[in-house]
Amino acid sequence: MNPADRDPAARRRLFGFLAALAILWPLFRMAEVKPGALFDAANLKVIGHFLGAFLPPETGAEFLAYLARATLETLAIASAGMALAGLLAVPLAYLASAAGREKPALNPLTRSLLTVLRGIPELVWALLFVRVFGLGPAAGVLALGLTYGGMLAKVYAEILESADAAPARALRLNGASRPLAILYGLLPQVAKELVSYTVYRWECAIRASVVMGFVGAGGLGQLMDQAMKMLNGGEAASILLTFMLLVFAADGLSGWLRRALDRPPAKRASPFGWRSLGLLVALPGVVLASFYFLGIGFGELFSLEAARSIGEFVAGFLSPDLSAEWLGKVAKGSLETLAISLVGTLFAAIGGLLLALPPWRAPFSFLLNSLRSVPELVWATITALAVGLGPFAGALALALHTTGVLGRLYAEALANVPAAPGRALRLCGVPGSLAFLYGTLPGAAPQLIAYTLYRWEMNIRMAAILGFVGAGGLGQLLYFELSLFHHAQASTVIVAMLLLSIAVDQASAWLRQRMR
Repeated sequence: MNPADRDPAARRRLFGFLAALAILWPLFRMAEVKPGALFDAANLKVIGHFLGAFLPPETGAEFLAYLARATLETLAIASAGMALAGLLAVPLAYLASAAGREKPALNPLTRSLLTVLRGIPELVWALLFVRVFGLGPAAGVLALGLTYGGMLAKVYAEILESADAAPARALRLNGASRPLAILYGLLPQVAKELVSYTVYRWECAIRASVVMGFVGAGGLGQLMDQAMKMLNGGEAASILLTFMLLVFAADGLSGWLRRALDRPPAKRASPFGWRSLGLLVALPGVVLASFYFLGIGFGELFSLEAARSIGEFVAGFLSPDLSAEWLGKVAKGSLETLAISLVGTLFAAIGGLLLALPPWRAPFSFLLNSLRSVPELVWATITALAVGLGPFAGALALALHTTGVLGRLYAEALANVPAAPGRALRLCGVPGSLAFLYGTLPGAAPQLIAYTLYRWEMNIRMAAILGFVGAGGLGQLLYFELSLFHHAQASTVIVAMLLLSIAVDQASAWLRQRMR
């Protein structure tokens, strides 16, 4: 029997597969995908020696003291950066949101500013601030403040706009100002969501603060970068284990806080919830302790001298190099970055789905957590030793980290699918694999595709900076040009990063809309 007679959608699926193949094949070529490099004798020898040096982990007292301080520094950078992000996000969310306005209207200028802030990866901001403030945590705190300020402001504005506008509208009609209408009409409805998302972002900031250490912004990342460059596997192993434990602890704490916010409030709760209020009361103490530990004062970050230094530095970026030769190099780097992000996300989607299948879900849960707890830049350093420098190393690094992320999300999506269709097919004698393919997978497919596209949006930003450790793309161009103080060329690369990020965001949103 003709397969098209059994499955009416077979021809459409075949056409879609061929179209995808026609698009992906050039990208695979641009990402320099060469699986044979993983089994090259020279590469196996190098990676074998490096991984062999991981055992035993370094446990010397002097090194452990450095490790403890770097761990506390990472936590402090994340907390201080989130504090600055919050200070930036609240007014920007107020300006960008239509919530509480008598006539719904968006502020395009503020929305554009948010796009710029979150479109440029925090590692790029950190690299720029290191050039201004020198090595140390100040660059990391400012970089987190800008990038996460843009992210928080966008989400805060969307959360406010999703609330029931009737209470705020009633307050406005009775003469209340817009700030008071938001404070008493909207915030009580969305306080839990705002706090929950902020806690989640703090968890992400811990991972980001480690990554920023690779460009000299302090913390565990800076210690790891030094160990990797010296090929000191014992120290690298101890740092990596510490970071994994830190991520697991942050995940646990973040989950506990979000569950605490979900519990029913006490009988005499405040309008905003005692738990949310308790977090807000504890926050200033944590922030002040973080700034004190890092030795950073607000005067140092916001002084006239700092503003003058930043202004002079930024002035060098106001005239991007638009010569045909340089634009050609930037275009090639952009395509390479796009290829790295797509190939890495595709590999991760396949690996994540396989590890999320019911038979493997429980035994491989620790593997998934371990994969996502190692930052992409660390994976890129390891994969560069395994396959050599270039975009294939970047694609593999993204694939390894993203497999852990998507595997967990896929497992949750598959677990939430109604079991009745698959059970009905099995009762009719259909093999278990086909029952999953036609009974379970279609119900989870929209969520799986949405997760994959959201992750692609994040991976394009990460792909743009993996070149900092030799994994190709725009990051390699930017790192090289900044190292030579070629600000005009670096400015062009940063603009290309921003435009590529915006384009991928728009393409992902369009695809999600089409698949609804």
